[in-house]
Amino acid sequence: MSAPTAPATRVVLADGFAEALVTAAPEPLPVPGRAVVLNLAPTPALLGGDPPRPLPPLSSTTLVDGVVERAGLVAVLRVADDVTGLTGAPGWRHFADLLPAHPREVALHRGPRTRVGRVELDAGELLGQERPDGLGAFDVWLNLWFAPAGTDCGLHDRHDFIEVHTQLHGLGRMQKFHADDRASLHEEQLMAPGHTPPVPFCRTRSDGGFHYPWHQYRADTDCAWLAVEYHRTGGRG
Repeated sequence: MSAPTAPATRVVLADGFAEALVTAAPEPLPVPGRAVVLNLAPTPALLGGDPPRPLPPLSSTTLVDGVVERAGLVAVLRVADDVTGLTGAPGWRHFADLLPAHPREVALHRGPRTRVGRVELDAGELLGQERPDGLGAFDVWLNLWFAPAGTDCGLHDRHDFIEVHTQLHGLGRMQKFHADDRASLHEEQLMAPGHTPPVPFCRTRSDGGFHYPWHQYRADTDCAWLAVEYHRTGGRG
């Protein structure tokens, strides 16, 4: 008897170019062909194979004709080899249209945002802090970004959510800075398709918010990457 297939929700990230299948079911989810698998849950997912192996929280890998045996919340991500015209897909905007302070000459584009589920997590534990923060509910949102080769997408140090990035197309970098000055660069993580940095950049604040260093995305080639946002929905436990 074949294993049951987990129900999955299709999320259009860029119509005709990129999509995600998201599931929160415990049953096996076949992954035909080649796809990036991203664990959206605060607990390990289990990938099929000999032997089966865990996929840690907020991390990703590339599977070829694989199976996700079990996952609290997982996204199977696919993007076209040729992304020419991606920013013309429905719902896509130049970031300056969404944030007027963003320079129009910086060609950063964002696709539509989609809520894909809710998870319960301890932000302090998830972020590797010395002390737990208490369990809380977080809504999970996905949105795809695009920037052409050579784009510095803009230094910033504020988000009211936990954010991670998964590379889907091209080669880029997540960079950290000591100040609002590119000359103060002190760390960068290389981004290739299928990669998600292992730990989010932020730490919790006493008011329930999140403290980020100055950081930016840098596109070395034409790049498309997924941003995953975890928005706190209420108080902490």
